[in-house]
Amino acid sequence: MSDRDDLMHEAASMYYLQDATMETIARQFGMSRSGVSRLLKSARERGIVRIHVAQADAGGDMARTITREYGVRAHVVPVRTSITEDVRLDHVARYAAQLLVEWFGPGMTLGIAWGTTVAAMTRYLPHAPRRDATVVQLNGAANNLASGLAYGTDLVSQFASAFDAVPTYFPVPAFFDYAQTRQLMWRERSVRHVLEIQSHAEIALFGVGALVAPVPSHVYTSGYLDTADRRALEADGVVGDVCTVFLRGNGSWEDVAINARATGPTPRQLQGIARRVCVVSGEAKVAPLRAALLAGAVTDLVIDDASAQTLVRSGLTSRR
Repeated sequence: MSDRDDLMHEAASMYYLQDATMETIARQFGMSRSGVSRLLKSARERGIVRIHVAQADAGGDMARTITREYGVRAHVVPVRTSITEDVRLDHVARYAAQLLVEWFGPGMTLGIAWGTTVAAMTRYLPHAPRRDATVVQLNGAANNLASGLAYGTDLVSQFASAFDAVPTYFPVPAFFDYAQTRQLMWRERSVRHVLEIQSHAEIALFGVGALVAPVPSHVYTSGYLDTADRRALEADGVVGDVCTVFLRGNGSWEDVAINARATGPTPRQLQGIARRVCVVSGEAKVAPLRAALLAGAVTDLVIDDASAQTLVRSGLTSRR
């Protein structure tokens, strides 16, 4: 730890744990009040200080209901109903980033599935070094219009940079044209190496994709699916995807034809990862989220309160 890290730690301890004023700390350190303020700001950005705001009772009640209904640890983020969907996503992403810093420790491997929601979290990741940590890409990102490498690798790089972790990329398409090609590629040593790292992840981080949503899911707007694919998904009763594996409303996925060409981990493969964090913002995402929950893909859910209410109602409706 550097001298400045020591100073940040001492200032944060005095301010947050000992109730010392900024003026008191400034006199002890021989610096200005604004200098102390910058130290405390840096301490928050570096993850030395983590501020947690307790959920309101309504959010706590919803979290408990979701936990009871689906067997997951739920974190409900209170958001004003009058704000836009973009701002709602921003609130949820900030909260999820704070939780990830708490959960991701030294020597761990974090698996990242690219998507709009996970990408929003990068704005709120502090620099929080984790010794001997790894960040691995869970699903391919290329398509027939673009390599997708910038999107997938940039996202992994941003998470890896925040934690001083080793990045591992997955330079394959999001969907192969033929299932047989995927089977052959999965025999290649370079691909098997990445799959092996994925299988040893302690945390998987992902959102869910919805066919239609106010904040569009990247997989449905960036050339990954052609008209025939979309028609096939609709005919198959697909409501969305998790890690670019498509799900029906009841959580089934095994016989959805396009999944034989997909490169993301299936819900069954995700179950080999101890903590599977799904981050969701917006009521349009509730149908694919419920499918992911029914598929057993999720252990930890971060969701805005309005969407949590819709999820709870959808569970009650399905039992009638």
